[in-house]
Amino acid sequence: MIIIMKDNASKQDISAVEKRLSEFGFQTHPIFGEKKTVIGAIGDKRQISMNEILLMSGVENVVPIMRPYKLASKELKQEKSVIDVGHGVTIGGKKLAVFAGPCAIESREHFLKMARLVKEAGANILRGGAFKPRTSPYAFGGLEDEGLKIMREAADELSMPACTEVMDTRDVELVAKYADIIQIGARNMQNFKLLREVGKINKPVFLKRGLASTIEEWLMAAEYIMSEGNDNVILCERGIRTYETSTRNTFDVSAIPVTQELTHLPIIGDPSHAAGNYKYVPAIAKAAIAAGADGLMIEVHDCPECAASDGPQSLKPDKFAALMQELGKIAEVIGKEI
Repeated sequence: MIIIMKDNASKQDISAVEKRLSEFGFQTHPIFGEKKTVIGAIGDKRQISMNEILLMSGVENVVPIMRPYKLASKELKQEKSVIDVGHGVTIGGKKLAVFAGPCAIESREHFLKMARLVKEAGANILRGGAFKPRTSPYAFGGLEDEGLKIMREAADELSMPACTEVMDTRDVELVAKYADIIQIGARNMQNFKLLREVGKINKPVFLKRGLASTIEEWLMAAEYIMSEGNDNVILCERGIRTYETSTRNTFDVSAIPVTQELTHLPIIGDPSHAAGNYKYVPAIAKAAIAAGADGLMIEVHDCPECAASDGPQSLKPDKFAALMQELGKIAEVIGKEI
């Protein structure tokens, strides 16, 4: 439920409401606005009378949250979340976030080269996989610890935040040590133990939509993270599995406006994994921005035919630079900027 405090409610009033709710097993999440404070209370509402809370000092109203995803819902927070990911970069505001880099970190020399090129083209967040979940157990699985160190070196040199995937609960603290943003891949969207573990870490979490997940299932996965205290969740639409085989996945562009109507969390489009083919990446990227996405994640590689992972969907640096120029024009039309 949501407890709406009066304009003149004191800090003591707010603390008293939170204390009373916690006595009945509720998790409380206060949101301090310019004029009003609201308290999100997550728990079994049968344990306490709403009237009891309504009669407490400073309380204006008590409203039930109807959505199953309580903390991620716009019922709790109407204002869009803007997430600070470090190095002066935010996600969810006027400036679009562009995550770029190779699918996998292959070597120090190569990743540093690609990082410099994507920054020069206008990207503001580095991406690169140190732990790579692959369909085949014989495919390149990433440089792991060494890859994390290479990623951190590049990010520090260029003053850019870095995003990489974690696959195992045992690696969460290690990845958090090097990454500014922790990614949960599509295959792990409903790995609930992993979601709870990253929810305990004070780092933004980049949550990809599952291969065949509904929007509600996706938002419920975000709820797992937020229920552990981490509100800094960034959603990513990366295409879903359908009967169509002309692309790797079907990019659900409608998920962008639908999701934005349901949640205050920012949403990023990933045209690379949706397409599976570099030829279609620019068009899908433009569609995502035109639909209102808060940014993009794009794979870039200077020699895709030699890439250790996902070469066919990677843009060459010059193509990426050209796309960034085109995206800037679309962003301007919808009141955003690259």
